[in-house]
Amino acid sequence: MKSMVSWLVGVFALAAVLVCPVVVSADEKGGKKKLVFIAGGRSHAYGQHAFKAGCELLKKRMDEAYGDKLVTELYTDNWPKDSAVLDNADAIVIYCDGGANHPVNKHLDQIDMLAKKGVGIAMMHYGVETVKGKSGDRFLDWIGGYFEMNWSVNPHWRTKDADLAKNHPMTRGVKAYSTMDEWYYHMRFPAEMKGVTAILSALPPKETLSRADGPHSGNPFVREAVAKGEKQVLAWAREREDGGRGFGFTGGHFHWTWANDDNRKMILNGLAWISKLDVPENGVQSKRPDLAELRENQDWPVPKNFDFAQIEKELNDK
Repeated sequence: MKSMVSWLVGVFALAAVLVCPVVVSADEKGGKKKLVFIAGGRSHAYGQHAFKAGCELLKKRMDEAYGDKLVTELYTDNWPKDSAVLDNADAIVIYCDGGANHPVNKHLDQIDMLAKKGVGIAMMHYGVETVKGKSGDRFLDWIGGYFEMNWSVNPHWRTKDADLAKNHPMTRGVKAYSTMDEWYYHMRFPAEMKGVTAILSALPPKETLSRADGPHSGNPFVREAVAKGEKQVLAWAREREDGGRGFGFTGGHFHWTWANDDNRKMILNGLAWISKLDVPENGVQSKRPDLAELRENQDWPVPKNFDFAQIEKELNDK
């Protein structure tokens, strides 16, 4: 009987090991920070919403810049299969499709628990959009703002005369720049931008509101703001009372914009900042990707007659 009990105890112990996920401790990270990238699944068209390719590129640049101080992990298709990998993260960046189907909507309590522990959180492009209510309130707390339907808009336009925040780590070494992108604007922010710093702002041209009113295309509130000449916040940073940091970035629709040195540097600075790594005075230095590298890890095959010559021209003009 005693041997049977011992055998059963051994079986249950083995089962516990097999069922329970193995979580790397902070000590096992070797004192390094851990930055987790979560990339959305396949979306849109070739070179657009290229979440996996974008995360691969940014991860590579962060590894090159902070390899001795940082551990990076990338999970694709919207969420890690084992959520326990997030438990010892220092920062999480999510680059995905958003709205009602935002992957975080199913994991609000887990991310909120991590945020309350001081974990940095960033959302990029469509990932800044969620639904009003519980999810929107959490986004306001975690990163300081979000895209709210019937308030915010998502036109394609080229920034001009953009303003950069002064004396913020995210803008170190970053010069004012211009890119053609799907720059969302008129985000929902806390009253008087409490706890939020506008990192990149620009005045959208009136053509960005040429569409009829709709959940993403226009509304009386945004039309009034642009008519008054109010510059719109396109990227922002948040310092939370829990000690954590966050940022939102509305660009990133076109994968080719990662070749813009200032655009890329601003985001790399931001990833370092939310991970609580030191941001150099001249910003995070990184190699500009060429067209061959930009074509790596795309979700879709290259369309027939795709105009790479035009992409190459735009890259060379930067």
